[in-house]
Amino acid sequence: MSQHDLSAHTPMMQQYWRLKSQHPELLMFYRMGDFYEIFYEDAKRAAKLLDITLTARGQSAGQAIPMCGIPYHAAEGYLAKLVKLGESVVICEQIGDPATSKGPVERQVVRIVTPGTVSDEALMDERRDNLIAAVLGDERLFGLAVLDITSGNFSVLEIPGWENLLAELERLNPVELLIPDDWPQGLPAEKRRGVRRRAPWDFERDSALKSLCQQFATQDLKGFGCENLTLAIGAAGCLLAYAKETQRTALPHLRSLRHERLDDTVILDGASRRNLELDVNLAGGRENTLQSVVDRCQTSMGSRMLSRWLNRPLRDRGVLEARQESIACLLERYRFETLQPQLKEIGDLERILARIGLRNARPRDLARLRDALAALPELQQAMTSLEAPNLSALALTIATYPELAALLASAINDNPPAIIRDGGVLKTGYDAELDEYQALSENAGQFLIDLEAREKARTGLANLKVGYNRVHGYFIELPSKQAESAPADYIRRQTLKGAERFITPELKAFEDKALSAKSRALAREKQLYDALLELLIGHLGSLQDSAAALAELDVLSNLGERALTLDLNRPRFVDEPCMRIQQGRHPVVEQVLSTPFVANDLALDDATRMLIITGPNMGGKSTYMRQTALIVLLAHIGSFVPATSCELSLVDRIFTRIGSSDDLAGGRSTFMVEMSETANILHNASDRSLVLMDEVGRGTSTFDGLSLAWAAAEQLAKLRAYTLFATHYFELTVLPESEPLVANVHLNATEHNERIIFLHHVLPGPASQSYGLAVAQLAGVPGPVILRAREHLARLETSSLPHEMAQQHGSTPAKPLQSDLFSSLPHPILDELSKLNPDDMSPRRALELLYTWKTRI
Repeated sequence: MSQHDLSAHTPMMQQYWRLKSQHPELLMFYRMGDFYEIFYEDAKRAAKLLDITLTARGQSAGQAIPMCGIPYHAAEGYLAKLVKLGESVVICEQIGDPATSKGPVERQVVRIVTPGTVSDEALMDERRDNLIAAVLGDERLFGLAVLDITSGNFSVLEIPGWENLLAELERLNPVELLIPDDWPQGLPAEKRRGVRRRAPWDFERDSALKSLCQQFATQDLKGFGCENLTLAIGAAGCLLAYAKETQRTALPHLRSLRHERLDDTVILDGASRRNLELDVNLAGGRENTLQSVVDRCQTSMGSRMLSRWLNRPLRDRGVLEARQESIACLLERYRFETLQPQLKEIGDLERILARIGLRNARPRDLARLRDALAALPELQQAMTSLEAPNLSALALTIATYPELAALLASAINDNPPAIIRDGGVLKTGYDAELDEYQALSENAGQFLIDLEAREKARTGLANLKVGYNRVHGYFIELPSKQAESAPADYIRRQTLKGAERFITPELKAFEDKALSAKSRALAREKQLYDALLELLIGHLGSLQDSAAALAELDVLSNLGERALTLDLNRPRFVDEPCMRIQQGRHPVVEQVLSTPFVANDLALDDATRMLIITGPNMGGKSTYMRQTALIVLLAHIGSFVPATSCELSLVDRIFTRIGSSDDLAGGRSTFMVEMSETANILHNASDRSLVLMDEVGRGTSTFDGLSLAWAAAEQLAKLRAYTLFATHYFELTVLPESEPLVANVHLNATEHNERIIFLHHVLPGPASQSYGLAVAQLAGVPGPVILRAREHLARLETSSLPHEMAQQHGSTPAKPLQSDLFSSLPHPILDELSKLNPDDMSPRRALELLYTWKTRI
């Protein structure tokens, strides 16, 4: 049924369509009594998504109305499901009074719940940031703004080129991305989830600047270092407008804008981030990731900050060394052991404060805030002995709030209900008026008993009774004979057979209060609760600063505990370009092994910039490479690292070309993906980049693949990037002879009774063999296949291919090198030749065969 012609609809449906027309694409929850009702196409969609019954009730404009509904008090669970599915929901509440309304009760949209702007605890992952981003620009330069409405973190960044923008979006992983409506269709950013197009004027810089200055109560944005930004300010203005539109309230917890710069960070592209499994493993889960090993934070806000650090390593040596100093200080005399239980008492202060700012904090949020503020003095006391400058600065920021702590302690019940609606949140003694209403509501019976006793004593009438009925309310009843003796202040209310009923001014006043006491108590409690929120909003700025400092203290204490438990040591940053790691370990693999991890050294400097790594499959090449990247990354967040010692200079990027996977949806084969990642590295790596290259060129024929791998290695040597180049192309082991910055290392293995034993130890020089058949045997490849493969291998090892390739590059290997089994099988002509007996052939037949073979070749 068209919603444009509203006259045929019932008044209720007319009201519904007027509101629905403002949000045609979104699901609408329409409040009717104790239910949210969902109508028409929304109902059909919601019934499928939520697995609830679709019905059709009543009629409007001559047709039955498809509908489904959910109980008002259970809405949170349904909203959580919809948000996880990427849906947005318009919440439409009754704001009129049903008792006084003529026609349908007035309703209006009070909030729009979208995946990026939710703030309810039940709708979010407590250990991950819930980000919304907006982007503006063209192919040369983009402005990116990022907002976490659940913490108030608001940042802007200007980024050159698509490659950098997509890498940054991969890092941030926003649940919603706003782009201008006038952008062409099919751009790379549109392949992300949660992309929403917004009107171009939402990104207009001048109006954005005005609304941002108004939000932060500043004349300009110079104080935030944003005065020279243009595109990023437009994106930030769009984000702010979107947040206000969805929340339908002021946003006092958004207090500042942080200007981030790519040059401040160690850049990781999307592929590198995935390959290193920082906080998501390759299967999409959280087990066996770097964060799963290094995160034992006591608060959710600490875990989220640690995740931000891991995903945004820094190049600011001052900040990194201050963090190292803090960790060392917390390790002294095991000070972190005192702090961590106290930090656990703090809870998720960051998100509680955001909900207070959004005015949708629940009673239990205030109870948790009360407990957190009560725990701060003891924590402050524990921090007095921490002499590291960074920790001293954090202690100053983590103020105590004795007045607020006392107020919340006197106001909020020890175990308040989940929601304010049913009352019982505020303590007795907090407000005299509320106490009176609650006492009236709870103690009406006792009041009547006391009144009856008093009146009997006052009048001397022994048969006097105090009673109540729903029609006439409260009354004093006397037998007809005694009614003549009623005091002067008794006002006749009702005459019965044999009795008279009276009311007194005192009883009338009690009646007025008692009959409305419950509703008045609830209204008064809600009024006091809202006033409490407003009072807390007045202290929001300093409370948010304290929460940020507490989160950082939690992360540093956690890194101290991890350093002790996981045997991590302090890395040392130096000016001289180098990367020297003694006895380095893979922090994640080490935790899942049942046997001791084999630690290995690494040495790269101005004399050696690249290691060619050879050795068997499963020998540990990938582990060795990844552990290097993770050690370098941990050093660049200020953490201690899994090595007995580590000395390094600052890096600008970490690249990883590891593993293979198709991008079928994008129409790219495994080899195409590999080459795209390789191209990105060769275009962007510098002499300060760490590059991991694993099995480049294996997705095509031996000649093509080997040539590409060789050329890529030579180019990386020219770029002087710190490079670990793992390969099964043994031909590449001759590179050090032509490239002085390149060295060979290998991971060793041994065979025992035709079974392979991996030693996982990195040694100088190239590997002597590949052990590919031994690994295949270990994997369970059938015996006859292994035997046949050995026959093929014996024949292939006599091939001239390795010698020719090596000779082309100025050297001959000491022994025949293994070729690619699948690319270099015997030529069919050789098979035919092996089956011929020349003695049985005539000269004419031999000549014919020779011409045929020449044509075929």
